[in-house]
This record gives sequence, structure tokens and C-alpha cells, in this order.
Amino acid sequence: MDLTLPDPVFALPGDADAAGVAVAFSGGLDSTVLLHRLAALPGIRERGLRALHVHHGLHDHADAWARRCEAACAALGVPLQVLRVDVARDSGLGLEAAARTARHQAFAGALGAGEVLALAHHLDDQAETFLMRALRASGPDGLAAMRPWRRFASGWMWRPLLAQPRAALEAWARANGLDWIEDPANADPTHARSLLRHQVLPLLRQRWPEASAALARSAALCAEAADLLADADAAALDALLEDGVPDAGDRLPIAALAALPAARRARLLRAWTARLGLPPLPAAGVAGLDAMLGARADGAAAFRWAGAQIRAWRGHLHAVPDAPPLPAAWSQLWDGRAPLALSGGGRLVLEGAEAFDTPLLAHPRRGGERMRLPGRRHSHALKHLLQDSGCPPWQRARMPLLSDAEGRLLAAGDLLVSATLDDWLRARGARLRWHDLA
Repeated sequence: MDLTLPDPVFALPGDADAAGVAVAFSGGLDSTVLLHRLAALPGIRERGLRALHVHHGLHDHADAWARRCEAACAALGVPLQVLRVDVARDSGLGLEAAARTARHQAFAGALGAGEVLALAHHLDDQAETFLMRALRASGPDGLAAMRPWRRFASGWMWRPLLAQPRAALEAWARANGLDWIEDPANADPTHARSLLRHQVLPLLRQRWPEASAALARSAALCAEAADLLADADAAALDALLEDGVPDAGDRLPIAALAALPAARRARLLRAWTARLGLPPLPAAGVAGLDAMLGARADGAAAFRWAGAQIRAWRGHLHAVPDAPPLPAAWSQLWDGRAPLALSGGGRLVLEGAEAFDTPLLAHPRRGGERMRLPGRRHSHALKHLLQDSGCPPWQRARMPLLSDAEGRLLAAGDLLVSATLDDWLRARGARLRWHDLA
């Protein structure tokens, strides 16, 4: 067994700048080895080394564990930040996944710009993750499991021990007289990962001694395949997007999507939502969007997930926030002196003028409104004006209207402005701005 854990194992990738390293420190065997090894490297010390301990509050000994981590870091001269989190037990994810989500959110919030978060995952963890993903019927992206180096929050995530078996870490820790915390939850077979760790993988290793290494190697091969597929996805997505069209990245042409093979279309849809910074598109989303390719062009068809939605309208799929419409009973007087905050988010702003001559009433659409546009002699139904303008249905539901004291419609967001208000704005060099959630 190699007890050296040589310095090259801890060489940061070339993408890393001079920012510091923050070790995710639970106090367990793996993170204890990682922290001690990094603390012994002058190059890491010079960059700035600190530790982050997440206090989940799930165990009676959680406070004692935090104190032990503080003592361990003090002995090494490494600053420690304790991050207290509330684990959502009713999230539907299961306790293990909910704790992991809370932990990653805490790390993301604590990480500085360009800082490197060092995690102590090792080869056996990688094998477990590969099996977990395989049992969930993941494709190559999921089976790629954990990456040794990737972007995370405002910095990077680094797993320098990913090629080291746990037995090597334990041997190194014992040879160097290290002390660590044993979390009883790690041995609880009710947790899926613990079941794999203590029952499934040992059984596999009885028949195939190199099972963990083989599974980790399969994960690496899947990562290579996933990277190649991702490059092809990016090129195909660029070809679908319309160059020179404002906001074209928020929409995809339905006809071009429908002509693609189903497997390619599924990957493109996931790549598109990822590029827009939306939450990962679930499997049900791919099926739902396939069904929308033949939907009517009126914008009624939608797939919603995790605060986002995709709508089919006028020959395109559109990605937009899943924002509620303005409440029917909402209204507010506005004099224009300060931005008007809208119910559910967004705001109206009067630019270039101090205030309106008299306050205007902001309110949602109620039906039957009419407006006379600049250069026209007669008023027209707002419904038809919005349709002619190309305003999509999901914006119409959130669009604030402005009316005067006599109930005459003066503006629909900043898209349509009546002749009367247009004359007033032009005379003052002013303009109306509607900033929606998008």
C-alpha cells in the first residue's frame, strides 16, 4: 500500500489562478487526511488555506463534532468557518440527498471569487456514485459521476484524492497518527450509499478484487464520452439558434427540433436549458417537450419545473421564468417619482422626467380595454394590438397597464403607449420602462 500520497497528487490544474483553497472538512477520515496533507504543502499555504465545516444539526453529537473540527484546525493553524444549515426533511429528496443539497448551497455561498473548494472524495466514493447513477438509469452524463475538477459557484471544485482508494487514505492516516470522527450514519444501511459501501461493494470485491477501480475507470470513460457529446451538442445548438435575432438564445425553432432524431433532440433540449442557466431538465421534461412540438401555436402548451417553464408559441419553444400573472385585484396609484414595484416581481420606471402631472393607476388586464396609438385616428382593442405586436401570452398576463383618472388606457407595459402619453413623453424627452422578471 502506497503511504506517501505524493505532492503531484495535489497539484492544482492549470485553470486555477492564485486564489486560495477551502477544504470541505467534516472531521471524518477522508477530509482529515486531505486537510493534513494540504496543510503540509507550502505552495497551498501561500495561496491561502482555510476549512469549511457544515453543521447539519441532524445528529446529537453535531455540536461536539464542530468543536473537534475547530480544535483540529487550530492545531494546524488553519482558519475554520462553521456553516450551519437547515436540512429540508420534507423536500421529497430523502434525508441523504436533502443534506447534500443543503451542504452544497452552503459551500457555494461561502466560496470566494476564484476560490477552490477541495473535497475529499476518493476512488471508492467514485465507484459508489457510478453504481448509484447506474441504478437510476443514468446516461453517460450521469455515469461520468464525479469530476476531479470543475466550475463551482464563483470558483472551482477540486477532488485531488479521486484516484486514491480509501484503504490508502486510512493507512496514511494511521501511519501519521491522525484522529478522526466516525459518523454512525455512514454505517446505516437504510441510506443507499451506506448499503453500497458496506454490503454491495465488499461482495463485488470478493469476486472481483479490482471492482472499485474498474467502476471508477468506467466513470472516467463515460466522462470522456460525455465531453465529446457535449461538444457536439454545443455545435448543434449553435446551428439551431438564430444569429442576429435579439434574445434568440431564449427560443428554439420547433420545425428544426422535430426533424432531429429523438436522442439528439433530448440532448439539445438539456444543453439549451443548461446554457440558459435553468435547473436541470428532468426526464419528464424531455417527454413533455416532445409532445409540445405538435402543439397549437397560441402559447397554451407549457412544461413547468423548478421555477422555470418552456412554452410553444409561433413556431418556437420559448424558455421563460415560471412567474405568476398579476393578481386580478391588484392596482396602485403611481406618480412616477420612484420605480413602481409590481406584484410578483418586476417594476415600472419613468425615465427622463420627475413625475407625471397627475398620478396614474397601474393595474392588470381585465378585458375590453381599448387604446389609440400614435398616428391613428381611432382606438383599437388592446387584445388585437398585443397580438399584432408579437407580445407572447405569458408576458401579456404579467403586463401592467396604466390608466388616467377617467379610466382611459395610456400604456400597456412599455410595449404600447397611447397617443396622449406618447406626446407627453416626447415633449419631455422621457420614456417608460417595464422591467419584468425575465
